[in-house]
Amino acid sequence: MSKDNKFMGFLKSMRWKKYINYIIIGGATIVLAILAATGVISDRSDRVLLEKIAISMILATSLSLVVGFLGELSLGHAGFMCVGAYLGGKIAALLAAPLGSGMLTLVISLVVGGLAAGICGFIIGLPALRLKGDYLAITTLAFGEIVRTIFQNTSAESFGGAMGLPTPIFSDRKYFFVICFVMVLITLFVIQNLIRSKHGRAITAIRDNEIAAKATGINVTKYKLVGFIVAAVFAGFAGVLFSFTQSSVQSSSFDYNYSIEMLVIVVLGGMGNINGSLIAAALITFLNTKLQTSLEGDMAVLKDLVYALVLIVIVVYSNSPKLKSFRDKYNLKSLVARFVKSKSAHSEADDSGRWDVVPTKIKMDALLSTDLVVNDVTQPDKA
Repeated sequence: MSKDNKFMGFLKSMRWKKYINYIIIGGATIVLAILAATGVISDRSDRVLLEKIAISMILATSLSLVVGFLGELSLGHAGFMCVGAYLGGKIAALLAAPLGSGMLTLVISLVVGGLAAGICGFIIGLPALRLKGDYLAITTLAFGEIVRTIFQNTSAESFGGAMGLPTPIFSDRKYFFVICFVMVLITLFVIQNLIRSKHGRAITAIRDNEIAAKATGINVTKYKLVGFIVAAVFAGFAGVLFSFTQSSVQSSSFDYNYSIEMLVIVVLGGMGNINGSLIAAALITFLNTKLQTSLEGDMAVLKDLVYALVLIVIVVYSNSPKLKSFRDKYNLKSLVARFVKSKSAHSEADDSGRWDVVPTKIKMDALLSTDLVVNDVTQPDKA
C-alpha cells in the first residue's frame, strides 16, 4: 500500500468528533496570534476580551465536570478561583523582583495557585459531598463567601486587605491571551480524557443513579471527591491567569454572582456538554464585556436588564418544545450534514463511470430481465 493510501486510511479511521474542539480552539489561537503579531489586533481592550473569554472557558469546562458529569450543584467555583488568584498572585508578586513577571514566574504561580485550590477542594469536598441538592449548593456558596471575606479582611502587608492585592502584569502582555488559550487546551485534554476513561464512566454512573453505582462497587465518595478536586484545581489556574491580567486582585470580583454566572453558562451550554459550555462561555463573556463598555452614563443601568433579556431569549430558544423542530433543522450539525449530502449527490451525478453510461457488450436491462433455468441434476446428460 502506498504512503498516500496509508495516510488517507489513517485520516478516515480517526474519530474527528473527539478532536474537533482542539482543532477549532488551536486554529483560532494560531490565527489570533498571527493577527496580534501583524498589528491587526493592537487594541488593548480586544486582548483583554480574549483573555476573559479564555478564563471563562477554563472555569466553564471545570465546572461542567462537577455539575454536568458528576451531577452535583456547586455554587462555590468563584471561591476556588479566589484562592488561586490571591495565593498565585502573592507568589508572583514575591518572585517578580528576582525573576521578573515572565513565563517562569507564571508557571510557579500556576502550580501554587492550583495546588492551593485543590487542597481547599479536598477540605471542603470531603464533608460537603455527603450532602445532596440544595444543601450542597448552600454549603459551597457559603465557602465562596467565607474565602472572599477572609481575603478582604487581611492586612495590607499580607494580601492587601480591602484595597486588594497588588500583582504584577505579565511581561509580554501582547501575547498573554495565547497562553490563556493554551491553558484552555490543557484543561480540555485533562477533563475530556478523564471523562472518557473508566473513572469518567464511574463519575457519570454516579450522576445517573447513585444507588446503582454503589451496588456495582463504585466508591461514590472517592469519585465525587476526585471530580471536585480536579474542578477546583483548574478554577485555581483560572484565578492565577486572572491575577496576571490585573494590576491588583479585588475580593469583590469573586462574589456569588460570578459563581452563578458560571453555572448559567454551563446550563446554557447543556449539562454534560463540554463543547456547548465552551461556546456559551465565549458568547456570554463577549456579551457581558461589550455591554459594560458600550452602555455608559445613564444607559449603564440598562446593562443588567439587557443581559437578563438576552439570557431569557437563549434559554427559551434552547428549551422550548415548540422550537424543537426549528432547532433540529437549522443547527450546525444538520446544516453540515445537508451540505455533505448535497456535495456527495452532486459528485455522483457527475460520475462518468456509472453503469448506465459505460458501454458494455451486454445491455444491463437485458441482463436484469434474463430468465435463469437450473438444470435438473436428476436427469442424465444426453450425448
